[in-house]
Amino acid sequence: MSEIDKTFTGSIAEVYESCFVPLIFAPYARDLAPRVAAATPRRVLEVACGTGVVTRALRELLPPSAEIVATDLNQAMLDVAAKVGAAGKVEWRQADATALPFADASFDAVVCQFGVMFLPDKAKAFAELRRVLRPGGMLHFNVWDRIGDNEFTDVVTEALATMFPADPPRFMARTPHGYHDRQAIERDLRAGGFDKAARIETIAKRSRAPTARHPAIAYCQGSPLRSEIEARDAARLGEATDVAAAAIERGFGAGPVDAKIQAHVVVAER
Repeated sequence: MSEIDKTFTGSIAEVYESCFVPLIFAPYARDLAPRVAAATPRRVLEVACGTGVVTRALRELLPPSAEIVATDLNQAMLDVAAKVGAAGKVEWRQADATALPFADASFDAVVCQFGVMFLPDKAKAFAELRRVLRPGGMLHFNVWDRIGDNEFTDVVTEALATMFPADPPRFMARTPHGYHDRQAIERDLRAGGFDKAARIETIAKRSRAPTARHPAIAYCQGSPLRSEIEARDAARLGEATDVAAAAIERGFGAGPVDAKIQAHVVVAER
């Protein structure tokens, strides 16, 4: 994984929140947050919180007395999260999920939506998340399934390959959709100390947008894919967005557009 894959800087965070969150992240936040809230945890840690879509859903579901600490490696994402806000008190904090600044056994639940894929050493990260969980506490996370089961992502990736055939941008396949093997997930959880069998459920949902251009902007300008495009030729970002939009329109129409997304939801007990 390159450093580009982990960097959400500049306007990426704003586009991520305005375009990407409703497109693919909100549907799974509405699935993940109730799973966490069902156990009525008193203290929750969220890692790789992004711009806070799960955080906001948790704040609405948990009682006001519950503490939520939401962390992310990228300050730009936290700045947007804090600006959008939540329905109650949240502690926003910059932190590395592999070296958390919290005491052992200090949280009832740890949650991570679509962030585990970005962690370079999965077993080490799981061990760190387990460390801050109280005995009996639950780790909840989700990861994207293979890119072929996520239609907009697949179409955009293939379209951009026609622009840069000698060096196609592969961020989406490499990182967001690079950790979909269920056996690998189970193996890394065991290596991280989660010795009880994890529950893994594969869930398909729909990704919807008013026009074909909307997801094109989300993918090309609201993720590290933007940095990957600009590393090849910064002057072609607009062209790349146009190419992606045209490919989505060919496959799904001009709009409204509707495509399949699919992810694994994982629950592991300390």
